[in-house]
Amino acid sequence: MKTYLVDKEGYYGEFGGAYIPEILHQCVEDLQKVYLTILESDDFQQEFRQLLKDYAGRPSPLYYANRLSNRYGAKIYLKREDLNHTRAHKINNALGQVLLAKRMSKTHIIAETGAGQHGVATATACALLNLPCTIFMGKTDVERQHINVEKMKMLGAKVHPVTSGNMTLKDATNEAIRYWVCHPEDTYYVIGSTVGPHPYPDMVARLQSVISEEIKWQLREKEGRDYPDYLMACVGGGSNAAGTIYHYIDDLRVQIVLAEAGGKGINTGMSAATIQLGRMGIIHGSKTLVIQSKDGQIEEPYSISAGLDYPGIGPMHANLVKQKRAKVIAVNDDEAIHAGYELTRLEGIIPALESAHVLGALPHMHFKKDDIVVLTVSGRGDKDIETYLKYQNQFKNILYENFCLSHQL
Repeated sequence: MKTYLVDKEGYYGEFGGAYIPEILHQCVEDLQKVYLTILESDDFQQEFRQLLKDYAGRPSPLYYANRLSNRYGAKIYLKREDLNHTRAHKINNALGQVLLAKRMSKTHIIAETGAGQHGVATATACALLNLPCTIFMGKTDVERQHINVEKMKMLGAKVHPVTSGNMTLKDATNEAIRYWVCHPEDTYYVIGSTVGPHPYPDMVARLQSVISEEIKWQLREKEGRDYPDYLMACVGGGSNAAGTIYHYIDDLRVQIVLAEAGGKGINTGMSAATIQLGRMGIIHGSKTLVIQSKDGQIEEPYSISAGLDYPGIGPMHANLVKQKRAKVIAVNDDEAIHAGYELTRLEGIIPALESAHVLGALPHMHFKKDDIVVLTVSGRGDKDIETYLKYQNQFKNILYENFCLSHQL
C-alpha cells in the first residue's frame, strides 16, 4: 500500500533527508538510531501520555462551531489546540522532545521560535523537567511578541535576540544551528516544526499525532464515524498540520487542505507562500521547497504572522502537494485578519494569527451541507491582540454583518 509517511532513509518522496555540517553528523546519527526506540518504549509513552493528560490538559476539545457552520454551509468542527497549556499545540512536541533529551543524557536545551509559542512551550518543559534552556528569536519577533518573551524569561529561559537577515524565524533557526555546531556534545536542539534534518520531521509529526488520534475517537462520538470529509490546518513549517493529518494521511476518503501565508499577495515579493512560490532546495538540513532567487539565494519571506514567516516548508507537506494529496491555499494578511475577527464575533474564540490563516481559507472552499470539516485552531490569539487592534477600524463592520446574517436582515 502506498504511504505518504517517511521512508527508512528519512525521505517523503523526493523531499527530506539530512543535509548537515560534518560536525553535527554524529549528533544527528545518534538521534536517528535511538529516537524510535525511545518514543515507542513503554516507559516513555507512560510518562509522555501522563504529562499530556495531567499537565498539558489533553484531550483538547473537538468543538462544533454552529454559527461558523451556518456561515460556510458545512458541519465545521474546531480542534481546540488553543486550550492546551501554553495556549498552542507546541506543548505536545516540546514535552516529548525534552523527555527524549533527558533519556539521551543531554544537559542543555536550545530552541528557535517565531511567534514565541514554541519558545514558551520549550521553556515550560525545561522548567518542569529541570534543564537549562536557551531560546533563539529574531529581534523583529522579540519586539512584536513581547509578552511571550517575558514568559520565557519568567520560566527561566535565556532569550537570545537574533539580528541577522530580517530578524525573524529563519534567522533564529540559523543562529540555533550555529550554536548547536559549537556545542554538539551536551546540547539537544528542540526543533519546533516538521523541518530540519531527518529524523526531526518524522519525530515532530509523531509527537503531534496525538491531535489526529483524538480526532478519530471524538468524531466517532459526535458523528458515528471516525473520519471527516476535510481536514484543514495552517502550515508554516507544518507541525500542527502534521499532527492534524497524521492518522489520516493515507486515508483517501479525507481531503487535506493546507493554508499558507500569502502576506501582501504571492506576486508582491512580500509573501511566505512557500508551496506556491518555492523551488527545490536545501534549508536547515532538509531538501524541500524553498523561496529562493534564480541563483539559489534564500529570499526573505513576509507574513503578518510570526509563526508562518518562514521561507521553507516541511518535507512531508511538500510531498503531499507534489503528489496532489493535499490542496494548498495562500491566504493574505487581510483575509487572515478578517477571518480572525469573524471567528471572534461568531464563536467567541480569538484565534492566533497563524490559525486565522486557515480560517481565511474557508471562503475559498465549496462544501456540501453534510460535509464534515475538522479545522485545527492551533493557538490562542492573546499574543496577537496588538496586531488585531491595529486593524479594528477596518473590520468594525463584521459585528453588524454577522448580526444581519444571523437574523436574516
